[in-house]
Amino acid sequence: MTSVAPRLAVLASRLRYEEKNIMTALEKRGVDLIHIDPRSLFVIGEPGWSGPDFVLNREVGHFRALYAASALEATGATVLNTAAATRVCGDKWHTSAALLSRGLPTPRTALATTPAAALEALEEIGYPAVVKPLIGSWGRLVTRLTDRAGAEAILEHIAALPSPQSHIVYVQQLVPKADCDIRVIVVGGAAVGATYRRGAQWRTNVARGAVSEYLPLDDEHAKLAAAAAEALGADIAGVDLIEDTDGRLTVLEVNDRVEFRGFQEAHGNRVDVAGAIAALLLAKAET
Repeated sequence: MTSVAPRLAVLASRLRYEEKNIMTALEKRGVDLIHIDPRSLFVIGEPGWSGPDFVLNREVGHFRALYAASALEATGATVLNTAAATRVCGDKWHTSAALLSRGLPTPRTALATTPAAALEALEEIGYPAVVKPLIGSWGRLVTRLTDRAGAEAILEHIAALPSPQSHIVYVQQLVPKADCDIRVIVVGGAAVGATYRRGAQWRTNVARGAVSEYLPLDDEHAKLAAAAAEALGADIAGVDLIEDTDGRLTVLEVNDRVEFRGFQEAHGNRVDVAGAIAALLLAKAET
């Protein structure tokens, strides 16, 4: 009896460098690939789903990625990363809580349920500190605060925002560091490589003009990044580490739909991120 190969799909509303390279890597491996645009996806909660068996979630929008993954999983499809991992990685407080529950080093963090409470949390954590939106990427709306007067102005603005979720304030210690942080990509529980990300400002997001530089992967970076990805349940992750002025490493963020163009360009032929992701997806599909 001939077995039927599982159907694989990439979920993405935009086919960027990363998605194109992953899809090419899958096609080179003989995969008959489906592209699902989540903007036109709907899933009816009843038997008879005829969609793919395995889905790689590359949707750029957090809420679309989360709910599309949840809906697809409800049909019996396997999604990487899972809806649970997307939920935790996409929310900064859930990320911090997961890291703390595993005893992993992360900056001192507070969750304040009102802007007034956030002001007191800042006094407890100390300045300089950072206020971040719970959900967001590319360093948007992340604000560095150096004193109480600045904090009062920012929190007054936050209090005036219409969304109740905006009034939940995530406060984090600003870790003294050099002009760079460390990005480690983890695939299938193993670190595939690392880069420095250097920027002209304190935020070192590549989307804000930071430059990725090749960094030889050492055991400490690899083990900490792999442990952080595991703590959040992410099979594929970009883990951001910070090294403080005393050389101690701490985990800042874990990205579940990691962008890796700058990372890949910095590595050249040393690693193949798209190939590693394609191999993981196929291995999962074959088990």
